[in-house]
Amino acid sequence: MKNYQLVGIGNAVVDVITHADDSFLDLMGIEKGIMQLVDQDRSEKLYGAMNDRLQTPGGAVANTVAGVGALGLQTAFIGRVRDDALGRFYASAMTDNGIDFVNPPVPGADVPTSRSMIFVAPDGERSMNTFLGISTGLTSADVPPAVSGNARIMFLEGYLFDHDAGKTAFREAARATKAGGGIAGIAISDPFCVERHRADFLSLIEHDLDYVIGNHHEIESLYQTDLETALAKTAEICPLVVCTRSGDGVTIIADGARHDVPVARITPVDATGAGDQFAAGFLYGLATGRDKETCARMGNLCAAEVIGHVGPRPQSDMMKTFQKEGLV
Repeated sequence: MKNYQLVGIGNAVVDVITHADDSFLDLMGIEKGIMQLVDQDRSEKLYGAMNDRLQTPGGAVANTVAGVGALGLQTAFIGRVRDDALGRFYASAMTDNGIDFVNPPVPGADVPTSRSMIFVAPDGERSMNTFLGISTGLTSADVPPAVSGNARIMFLEGYLFDHDAGKTAFREAARATKAGGGIAGIAISDPFCVERHRADFLSLIEHDLDYVIGNHHEIESLYQTDLETALAKTAEICPLVVCTRSGDGVTIIADGARHDVPVARITPVDATGAGDQFAAGFLYGLATGRDKETCARMGNLCAAEVIGHVGPRPQSDMMKTFQKEGLV
């Protein structure tokens, strides 16, 4: 039986990235700086309008898993792709990066593989246009107990909470991981996702999860209040709360103790993947027994690396960076 230091469950999305100025965004009716969902026709129109495409396997939690795998840990990713060109690309790219891609591409599926068209402006702001496709159909049948039950850390993607089958799969996966002696947690993903499912989100966090990672907007949305109140309330129901605060650093509340870890401000080339790679560094630290402040510093370094170039995954050897900073 294979043991994993990190298993992620999330949307398997092919990221298609290009550069675009504000006038192009206006022309195409793209709202700058946000993620919006698009239908299949819109996705094909935007894809056709892109020049110099950089195609990479993406999805928030998949990016995190890839970051942790690049640091040398044994990882697996659970997500759905169709047996089409993009789906085969996604599966092989994950495997080529040393990640166990648990679910083979689905032949004859009704909808194609998910993709996100990402337009990066000169100021580094990303405008994401995501067609969710097949990935949202994840159910418990896609989550093998042999994988979830042998995970040291399980990491769930909040976006999949939009479907009842996904909610059930999350609960079952979290419980299997915990029964096997591991811990389970979630990336909140999106304040609007919380708005749609607040009661279920809070119930999952309180009863089935050991940690929560989110930015300050997402943490605030859990309780529809100011950040400090939301942090305190979340910490009452979850042993480990991790909140990224943009350029103001990271706040961690672990078993009642608070840690505020500063971050060096840098100008992003492309903000894509910043939160995902912060989570990768943090979870690597957690999986290898580091203290919470060191985990946060690792996360900050991974986030800083990924916003220094186009694309959502690290291009530098982050272990060398950790060594240089005296973290390992």
